Order: sequence, then C-alpha cells, then structure tokens
Amino acid sequence: MSDRVVVTLDGQVHDADQPLLCADDLAAVRGDGVFETLLIRDGAACGVERHLTRLASSARALDLPEPDLDDWRLVIGLAVDEWERKTRSEGALRVVLSRGRESGGGPTGYATVGPLHERVAKARAEGVSAITLGRGYSVDFAAAAPWQLMGAKTLSYATNMAALRYAAQQGADEVIYTSNEGQVLEGPRSTVVISRGKTLITPPVEHGILAGTTVDALFDVATAKGYTCEKSNIFPADLIAAEGVWLVSSITLAARVVTLNGVTLGTPDNADDIRSMVDFAIERGEGDTVDA
Repeated sequence: MSDRVVVTLDGQVHDADQPLLCADDLAAVRGDGVFETLLIRDGAACGVERHLTRLASSARALDLPEPDLDDWRLVIGLAVDEWERKTRSEGALRVVLSRGRESGGGPTGYATVGPLHERVAKARAEGVSAITLGRGYSVDFAAAAPWQLMGAKTLSYATNMAALRYAAQQGADEVIYTSNEGQVLEGPRSTVVISRGKTLITPPVEHGILAGTTVDALFDVATAKGYTCEKSNIFPADLIAAEGVWLVSSITLAARVVTLNGVTLGTPDNADDIRSMVDFAIERGEGDTVDA
C-alpha cells in the first residue's frame, strides 16, 4: 500500500500509485499554477486559513479563477483523515491548483500527503549550513514588474531547486538569496529571521519575497510574549552579527543557521524559546489568544 495520499478537488480519494494529470496539464508543461504546503501534526493540518489566504492571493496574481476555499477546506480535511488512517506520523500536505489542460477546460485541483523528508528532522535538531547567492534582481523589481509574480507561490520552482542543488555541490544545506543591492531576501523554501535578544527581524515582502505564513504566525506569538518584531532591511553583515539566524518554514519550522558561507554563527541564548514559539504558533488554532 502506498504511503501517500491523493485527494482531488471534487472530494474523491485517488489511488496514489495511479496517474492523475493529463499530459497537457499546464501544471506539468508550463508550471502554470500555484500551491501551498502544510504540516500535518497530531491529526490536524496546521495554519489552514493562512495557507488558503495565500493560495487565493497567488491565484489572483496568476489570473486563475478564484478558488472556492470551502472546497479546499473539505479536501484538506479528507486528506488529513486519509493520512491518519495510514500513520500517526507528521506529514507534508500539498495543495495544488493549476490552470488546467492546454486543450481547454477548467482548472485542475488536488491535494497530496506524504512523509516528511529525512532532512527535516536533522534541520530541526542540528540546524543547517547555508550560503548566500544572488537572486539576480533589485528590491524594487517586484513593484516594477508585477508580471514576474515575485510574491506568488507558483509551481515554477526550477530555479529554486537549481539553487539548492548548487548549494549541495558546495557542501551546504540551504541558500539565502540576496538582491542586486546586497540585501537579504529569503530562502528557496523558507523565510529568513534574525534574532537580537528579544527582537526578531525579517525582510519586508515589498522586496519581492513570499509572505511567510509561519513567520507571520511566529510574530503574532512573539509579540504577545514581549518580543519586538520588525520587517526591515537585512544585509549579509547583519546575519554574521546577529545572535541567531533562522530559516522558518511550514514544514521544517525553525532551522537555525549554524554556518553561513563557511563562517560559524553563534547560538542565541533564547534558541529554545524561539523554537517553542514557532511550534506553538503553528499548532494553535487561528484566532486563539496567546498568553504572555
């Protein structure tokens, strides 16, 4: 039996070992679509509303039909139930919406669930090594060229995967992108956060980066616990000088950067506190209050 789950947007459970897409689906031939990836933990999908809000925003950026979020909530629920019938382990739930077939028809939508990659547990426990790579554009590029879809989570991920392969060839786990001006942007699959005591800083989304669902949830919790949370410019020198550098994402959660470009970074005194806040942020019900 497959250790994966597939549920189509019409609510049907699909055999994960059988083909799903038509050969001319624009998801496959052009990467013309959007997606979100959610963590399944303790029998529930984490951050559903934040992810669906971003899915809808990405769909609008691509001029896709407005997603029916109630349909997606149902699909997510079915996918979680199917996963729980197979295992009680954490899972990665991906929802995908493509423009559909090149030959015509409506959009294609489905959800998949699979086990977490082995790198996730290692990154959570031991941290990651990272290198900085130029992204090839300026911080004002997104505003000047909205058709480049810089703030949308699209299926066109070939460049990001190439960057990660390049990092691996250099002996690093992760990448931190920088702009032409030398400002820190984001990782191929994460949001960059630096810590200075009880201050957390992440780059602004106006620089053409993806609005991070996990960092937004973290900032809500951290603010309630007396942290100062800022979205402002970060430079590579700030990464070296920071008490802690984190790559935050919905699956790996909080991975501390232990080396950057071969330089060993410090361990912040509040590292465990930051990890705990990320865990709490993704597990709590959206809209729940946070005790200080």
